[in-house]
Amino acid sequence: MKVCFQDQKWYRAGMSDTLQINEIFFSIQGEGERSGWPCIFIRLSFCNLRCAWCDSEYTFYEGSEMSIDQIMDSISGYPCKLVEVTGGEPLLQEGANPLMRRLCDAGYEVMLETSGSLDISRVDERVRRIMDLKCPGSGMMTRNRMDNLTLLKATDELKFVIKDRLDYEWAKELILREELASICPILFSPVWDAVPFADLAEWILDDGLPVRLQLQIHKFIWDPQARGV
Repeated sequence: MKVCFQDQKWYRAGMSDTLQINEIFFSIQGEGERSGWPCIFIRLSFCNLRCAWCDSEYTFYEGSEMSIDQIMDSISGYPCKLVEVTGGEPLLQEGANPLMRRLCDAGYEVMLETSGSLDISRVDERVRRIMDLKCPGSGMMTRNRMDNLTLLKATDELKFVIKDRLDYEWAKELILREELASICPILFSPVWDAVPFADLAEWILDDGLPVRLQLQIHKFIWDPQARGV
């Protein structure tokens, strides 16, 4: 049964063995260090942020309830052991951490895509955490949980979504001041149809910035508005 919720506060006190799932699908990983690889995506419902450039607003309220056992059964038929838990914001739901532990125990390589606004300390150490830092153009910069930076490890990834030159300069200053490139790989992802890809590439080259430019290759393969890819 599909459900739509107006109040998302109940998640934190929700059952840890049941989650609201927006979609589960098998596709090509479009971003990050595993870009280009086949990947199973488990997209959880709901988000505590409202980024100006969000490309998955449909996750805010739409979802179907599934147990962890049902989720494991639904992905078992895919010929793949790489899984990304994404959203929305997965860590809003109490069941996200038990789900990721279960996936790791079952031999999956697990990635978590998180906004960085919530505590990542409880995430299983086997999980590759892909954490955003929200730039000014998102409208959500004040929601960054900066303490999370001290929790990142070499196998994690730190992502900045860049809307314009102001976002770029803000991210560059933070990376250099905090020496973030010495902690984990850093990803710069341009907002689709906002900043020209060539411009962002030139800025990175001119400054010799130690970051990886990523272009969301799934949006080149399929329609940029398509779901389930």
